[in-house]
Amino acid sequence: MIKPLPVEQFLEKAKTQPIIDVRSPGEYERGHIVGAVNIPLFENHERAEVGTRYKKVGKESAFLMGLDIVGPKLSGFVKKANKVAPNKEVLVHCWRGGMRSGSFATLLNSAGMKVSTMIGGYKAYRNYILDEFRKPLNIIVLGGKTGSGKTEVLYELEKQGEQILDLEGLANHKGSSFGMLGQAPQPMTEHFENMLYEKFSKLDTNRRIWVEDESRNIGCCNIPDGLWQQMRVANVAFIDVQKEIRIKRLVNEYAQFSFEELKTATDRILKRLGGQHHKAALEALAQGDFSIGTDIALTYYDKAYLHGLSKREPSKVKTFEINENNPIATAKRILEATN
Repeated sequence: MIKPLPVEQFLEKAKTQPIIDVRSPGEYERGHIVGAVNIPLFENHERAEVGTRYKKVGKESAFLMGLDIVGPKLSGFVKKANKVAPNKEVLVHCWRGGMRSGSFATLLNSAGMKVSTMIGGYKAYRNYILDEFRKPLNIIVLGGKTGSGKTEVLYELEKQGEQILDLEGLANHKGSSFGMLGQAPQPMTEHFENMLYEKFSKLDTNRRIWVEDESRNIGCCNIPDGLWQQMRVANVAFIDVQKEIRIKRLVNEYAQFSFEELKTATDRILKRLGGQHHKAALEALAQGDFSIGTDIALTYYDKAYLHGLSKREPSKVKTFEINENNPIATAKRILEATN
């Protein structure tokens, strides 16, 4: 039995059933439903060859070419699917819910499996999740200059019962020019959005959701437009942490990296720092004076952050003066003032 399902029902079933993504490895790597297993009908070069045949010769010739490629793989597909779904119930999708997923579903159904496909395929899924971020949300932005320890405060808010979305954690990047140091490689934006939706889908949208104040881009990952627009007009809890505390925090975090890594990150903000400040920062780092180097870098970052904050509606920004490095106390104080 093969049952085509709209995206929402498909995702509901995905809570208890495995997903097989039959797109090519390249398509899967660019972005996929979190948890989906890739069993590609065509490898990257095979998909390209079939596509070229379709354009140059026609649909029938491309179809026959596809059969020649896929034929020897059929038993392997069934064996792999049985490992993915030993209980014989599985979800299958391709890019547009067309021939690839239909053919794969028919094969598995013939092998005794109960298969559900996604109407519109992965393309419909992408449209669906991006629309979900456009729905009205109760967002509260946790603001603070670089080195304020916003991520630690964010997780303390979660421990105290609040809902959060850790955008930087999903992007494997801490936002600044130095934000990639010590991080795993970043996902492509498409998959970042998919991972973000996977977290978002588990939240209660009737309750407030806390996020850190971010630029539109976190490294190479872009925040979905629907969420970004809501973040820009949301209420902000701005923790104004003393500069000395922030410098100490940043030194503890980044002094472990080599001079070359720190130089490369500093070079990326050369134009923003200005030649004189850039040179002074590198000299300080070369001498192991991380506090001075950090202080100089914050000259730019603080100015940039306050410029962004100034574009928000003043009545929506509540400032908390923070003179200690205590995320637990900071989170409690914010909650007392916002509940």
